[in-house]
Amino acid sequence: MHFLILAILCSVSVSVLFKLVKRYNVATDQMVAFGYVVALSLSYFLLSPDFKGLGFTEFVLESESKPIFFTLGVLLPVGFIVMSKAVEHGGIVRTDAAQRLALFLQIIAAVVIFGEAITEMKTYGVIVAFFALFGLLYKPAGSMGNAKIAALALAGVWLIWGSTGILFKKIALQGGAFPATLFISFACAMVIMFAYLLIKRTQWTAPSLLAGILLGALNFGNILFYIYAHQFYKANPTIVFATMDVGVICLGTIIGAFAFKERISKMNIAGIILGVIAILLLRL
Repeated sequence: MHFLILAILCSVSVSVLFKLVKRYNVATDQMVAFGYVVALSLSYFLLSPDFKGLGFTEFVLESESKPIFFTLGVLLPVGFIVMSKAVEHGGIVRTDAAQRLALFLQIIAAVVIFGEAITEMKTYGVIVAFFALFGLLYKPAGSMGNAKIAALALAGVWLIWGSTGILFKKIALQGGAFPATLFISFACAMVIMFAYLLIKRTQWTAPSLLAGILLGALNFGNILFYIYAHQFYKANPTIVFATMDVGVICLGTIIGAFAFKERISKMNIAGIILGVIAILLLRL
């Protein structure tokens, strides 16, 4: 469970960082790009990936994992770009809801792809978790920008975050081989992000570099501990999927209320209580 707690702390810290950088001259896309440089470096020096079994032949990569890390390499940076559009046109609350309700896709994958047997208690836990998510994300509807763009972006966030969570579970199943897959995924994401910025002819800023260093360390920790949690609960991916999503929103809601003075409604409080109950049920 300690891996899940660390993953939740890193994930919430990333959200807090995104909220704080708005006060400074930080370009989000630059911060994300620099973050992948740091994540790539940490994965190389701390995990010591072994590339011997990947089979490079005339610069062509021959590996069963190739679809996984190339897909992740695209989804990771694209996810941040789509997320920025979702926040711009649909709002933070709707975007957060779309991201966390990707739990639905991950629960289906746990049964269909990973062959997990869902017990009666876990079924109750999943149901309670969905009610908790709705309670935690509840907020009276406000104005929304371009409705068509918002709908597409929110659907993209839901699909991308659900898919990446499933792919990280696949990486976790590789056991000791996952560092190489993770390293190449970060490398692909970094190349794509910097290519996007170069095409955009961005003006580089020092605050974005500094924020990127912190983001990269937190993002690396979030993904690493998330994978370790899947390895620890390898027979029960539902526990990781649901606990991560509900735990992040519970902690994020509390930090938002006390650190940023964000208002918590009675529905949000009910969501926190239901979230704790859901996590307990999923562990039975």
